[in-house]
Amino acid sequence: MSLLSDVRFAVRSLRKSPALAASVVLTLALCIGATTAIFSVVYAVLFRPLPFERPEEILLVRTTWKDMVSSFSGGNWADVNRQQQSFAHFVPAHSESFNLAGADAPENVDGARVGADYFAMLGVRPALGRSFLAEEDAPGRGDAVILSDALWRRRFAADPGVLGREVRLDGRPHRVVGVMPAQMDYTVFDEELWVPTAFSAERLGMHDEHYLTVLARLKPGVTVPQANAELETLGRWLATTHPRENTDRSLSMAPFMEELVQDFRPRLFVLLGAVGFVLLIACANIANLLLARGAARSREMAIRAAIGAGRGHLLQQALMESLVLALAGGVLGLVAGYWGVSLLAAFGPEDVPRLSQARVDGPVVAFALGITLLSGLVFGLAPALRTAGRMPHEALKEGGRSGSRSGSRDRLRNVLVVGEIAVALVLLTGAGLLIRSAIALNNVDPGFDPRGVVAGRVSLPETAYQSPEQVIRAFERIEERLAAVPGVEAGSLVSAAPMEGGNSNGLVPEGRPLDISSSINSMMRLVTPGYFATMRIDLVRGRTFTAEDRRGAPLAMVINETLAREAFPGQDPIGKRIACCEPGPDGSPNWKEVVGVVRDVRAQGLDEPAEPEFYLPMVQAPNAAWSWTDRTMTIAVRSQVDPRSLMTPLRRAVAEVDPSLPLYNLGTMQGRVLDSMAQARFSTMLLTVFGAIALILAAVGVYGVISYGVTQRTQEIGIRMALGARHTDVVGMVVRHGAALAGIGLAVGLVGALVLSQLIASLLFEVSPTDPPTFATGTVVLTAVAVLAAALPARRAAMTDPMVALRNE
Repeated sequence: MSLLSDVRFAVRSLRKSPALAASVVLTLALCIGATTAIFSVVYAVLFRPLPFERPEEILLVRTTWKDMVSSFSGGNWADVNRQQQSFAHFVPAHSESFNLAGADAPENVDGARVGADYFAMLGVRPALGRSFLAEEDAPGRGDAVILSDALWRRRFAADPGVLGREVRLDGRPHRVVGVMPAQMDYTVFDEELWVPTAFSAERLGMHDEHYLTVLARLKPGVTVPQANAELETLGRWLATTHPRENTDRSLSMAPFMEELVQDFRPRLFVLLGAVGFVLLIACANIANLLLARGAARSREMAIRAAIGAGRGHLLQQALMESLVLALAGGVLGLVAGYWGVSLLAAFGPEDVPRLSQARVDGPVVAFALGITLLSGLVFGLAPALRTAGRMPHEALKEGGRSGSRSGSRDRLRNVLVVGEIAVALVLLTGAGLLIRSAIALNNVDPGFDPRGVVAGRVSLPETAYQSPEQVIRAFERIEERLAAVPGVEAGSLVSAAPMEGGNSNGLVPEGRPLDISSSINSMMRLVTPGYFATMRIDLVRGRTFTAEDRRGAPLAMVINETLAREAFPGQDPIGKRIACCEPGPDGSPNWKEVVGVVRDVRAQGLDEPAEPEFYLPMVQAPNAAWSWTDRTMTIAVRSQVDPRSLMTPLRRAVAEVDPSLPLYNLGTMQGRVLDSMAQARFSTMLLTVFGAIALILAAVGVYGVISYGVTQRTQEIGIRMALGARHTDVVGMVVRHGAALAGIGLAVGLVGALVLSQLIASLLFEVSPTDPPTFATGTVVLTAVAVLAAALPARRAAMTDPMVALRNE
């Protein structure tokens, strides 16, 4: 009953100060809502369990070659799977897109080829039907398909009768055997359907095509160190058994969840820390408000103490007021957090795993409740102790007098403001570093001109386009149709445009030993002759491809500047030869002549350095390359017209060649460049917003303390002015107090910023974590804001009428 009566008393007391209560609740709602929204993203990405059975036991097995993490080849997977004794499941998988035909327009769907025990390894049962059978994963089969819940609902209207139905994927019939449950809302490759790998004997004998992801579970009783030791042994065995493909290659494993989120962990923790700092500044401001309110109520509390109220009871009542304010702010904060989560999920970077799963659920509500109660204690404890700790006779002797014992000499309020300024400087510095990094990233030359370029992907089904000649002819016809689209100035094809990844190959320049230790890992791009002109990739020396670089002519190659430096350091690469991609007819190296060198293109993103790259004429592509690329090319057209007006004509041009071919992932290259910077822009925007809020809160804190101090020193100021003090003297006295607080806060904040800036070093691009201009700018801005916040009450103090001030006392 005592607690309930304290709650009622707190509510009645706060109703007497509606403006203060409203400002505190709204400030808390904003800060708790922002913190809850960011935490929901952190929890969804980093901590929410994957929708699998015992997801912490799922391992990613990987190969490493020359310090580069790589994938498995079919042959390496088969050999290791036969030899290994540590894993209950050792399952291959790789992404692949499929043209899904039906009554509606054809659609390209992201899918995956997986081993038959893939779902058993994950521990997930289909909601409808069954998983794959072992015989469906046999060579020549692979004609079963399992659908995701999303695809089943979108494409098949959630029809339970879909089981057993025949669907055509890349022109080949497949039978639907299962539909996965909706709770399996995360997939390894963002795939929407699965088919068996059904490796051919030829594929299982290949050791130099590294494209497989291998997921595994340990056998019961096998420890991680034991499994790692076995993988190290098997890695050495592979290097001995197949030295040409596996020299310098090793095997290792890591928890799948850790590999999934490791690139996002520091960025998300920085954002959570930043919004936590904002909440901390808000708590300091609220504590200052409550301290001022407590001073105004000191006579009331003294009377209550004098008539028998114990200090413990007064402390409990004061804390209850803070907790009531915190809970009210927390409830509104949950509502704000719900909206914030929706905004983050809608506008956040698409490549953040499981961002769409961020929501205000049980763990997030528990977190919000925890920070709400913690906030109430943080901002309420000091005012409560100050209120309950004063001796009754001291408060009664002071009566209504305002003297110089409080105000500017109130050390606790000053300490809180110093802390606000220090934390604000840390946030401003972090935001400034990210802004400088974003500016540097935005000024990076991608190596091509994305303006006016529209790109999209086309995949040819193997059933209809089996031979390389059929594939090449189909793509040539598509290129011809593209050139005829009104508004198109230039059109071309490439196996993977910038920002799309690509296929890598090991190249051996002539004159080096023909083994894997001499090879240079390089990205391969098959192109048509007009590609360099379409993308405006500058020629450095030599020539680009022409119609003369046809099938049967001498094999030609264009390389980028990075590959030229690595393959032929200090030499002119034009006319030199490189072995790559396939053996010659008699098993000898298949040499390709370097005919040109082009500028480096930052194909993996503006924040990634250019990699070695080489270009081959599409018509001279190795036969195996069409398997590597899944018979997929990107169309690229340059035009001065609105890109949106080209979408339908481009799709129509492809359909004129083959109506079953969808043109997918269609968009502008400028959009893709911007997407490559999405994470950096997202983090920069949020940290900038948090920094701005922190700056405002710090200014409010300085203003509040100085203003309260001026009020408390009204008599002192009146006496000074009566004795001859000038207006400028009073202004200087007040502003110096604010400047002193700012100076101490800035000194502390600089130390904190120097330490904490190291935490975001991995997020910066061409900017030092201790960048002097950024630190100087943050310091100057915060100093100016603090001085301005102090100048406003200083001006009011200078306008004090000495006679009025003395009469008020």
